[in-house]
Amino acid sequence: MSTLLQINASLAGANGQSSRLAQRFVADWQAQHPDGRVITRDLASDPVPHLTAERFQAFLSQPEARTDEQRTHAEYSDALIEEIKNADTIVFAVPMYNFSVPSTLRAYFDHIARAGVTFRYTANGPEGLLKGKKAYVFITRGGFYADAADTQTPYLKQFLGFIGITDVSFVFAEGLGLGEESREKSLNQAHNAIGELLPRAA
Repeated sequence: MSTLLQINASLAGANGQSSRLAQRFVADWQAQHPDGRVITRDLASDPVPHLTAERFQAFLSQPEARTDEQRTHAEYSDALIEEIKNADTIVFAVPMYNFSVPSTLRAYFDHIARAGVTFRYTANGPEGLLKGKKAYVFITRGGFYADAADTQTPYLKQFLGFIGITDVSFVFAEGLGLGEESREKSLNQAHNAIGELLPRAA
């Protein structure tokens, strides 16, 4: 059974524009995978704690040497990793906040980037271990940044590639804060792009 993991990073949860674009894609995916499973993780309603020294030390400690608190921290991270490991398709809904990705998404990434678990260091450099997955990223922005100060796309490509997810497609909706005409035009273009993401059935 195919599994899709949808990660919403908008403060508005399912009502955010990025979440709505992602959900449109998920609906298309479900139409092609009627027996597939969809798991939704909303980082607004269920935020991942930001990384602390205590949590990081829990990740580094050997299982048998962990305190009860460290064990709890490590098991929480393990559950997030198991969730993404079991997904064939991963969907990210990512608005731009202050020229970057939401801090809740960075916190999520901090918990799934684990040496020896989702990546490892080799003589040829780091190797991502979450291979064979397809990711789709839906990015929404109030202004236009694609040709200038786009800090999100390179960061997301680098991080996902670092853990082994190299097959990544992006859909952008920009200029959403520049008036109704700009907003509607951009959202329509994004929806058209979403319609072309999945191969058509023969």
